[in-house]
Amino acid sequence: MPKIAEIERTPNPNAMKFVLKEPLTYGASRSFDSKDEATGDPLAKALFEIPHVTNVFYVDQWITVTQDGGAEWNELLKQLAVPIREAPAAEAQSQSYAAFGGGHPALDDETLSDEQRHKLSLITDLIDERVRPYLQGDGGDLYVVELEDNLLKVHYQGACGSCPSSLSATLTGIEGLVQSVAPELQVVPV
Repeated sequence: MPKIAEIERTPNPNAMKFVLKEPLTYGASRSFDSKDEATGDPLAKALFEIPHVTNVFYVDQWITVTQDGGAEWNELLKQLAVPIREAPAAEAQSQSYAAFGGGHPALDDETLSDEQRHKLSLITDLIDERVRPYLQGDGGDLYVVELEDNLLKVHYQGACGSCPSSLSATLTGIEGLVQSVAPELQVVPV
C-alpha cells in the first residue's frame, strides 16, 4: 500500500499529482480516459467510481487524477487518497498488469521506410531527453501515435491531456524540436 508523500498542483487546474513513497509500477505507464477503459485496473476503476474524475494516469511513484472542474479540490483530494493508499505496490501491480496489458499502444513502424524509422528514432530520443521529463514533472506525458507523410501524431496523457498549454506553448515547443530533425513535419495532437 503506497503512502502519499505529497500532493502537487499541475499547470492544468483540473489535475493534481500525487507523489508516492513507493512505486505503483516499474516504468509501465497506465492512462485511462474513462471508467470503461479502467475495467481491468483496480486502482483506476476505484478512482473513476469517485464523481467528477475524468482521467487517471500513473507511472512509477506518482499518479495524476484529472477532474471535470465540478468538484472542490479539498473534498475531492480526501476521496482520492483512499483508493490510492489502498492500491497494491509495484510488485503486485506488475504481476496483474502483465495479464492486463496496458501503457500505450505501440507505434506500428512496420509500414515506415528506413528513412522514416531513422527520423522517428531521432525524434523519440529528443522527446525522451528534452520534453518527457518536464511533462512528467507536471503530472503528464505523451507518446508518438503515428508518423504519416508530413504529420507526427502525438497523444498527451495525464494532466497534459486536457491542459490548455498542451495545445499551445507545449505543442509549439515540441514542433520546434521535431523540425530540428525533420523541418517538413507538423506535430498534431490526437
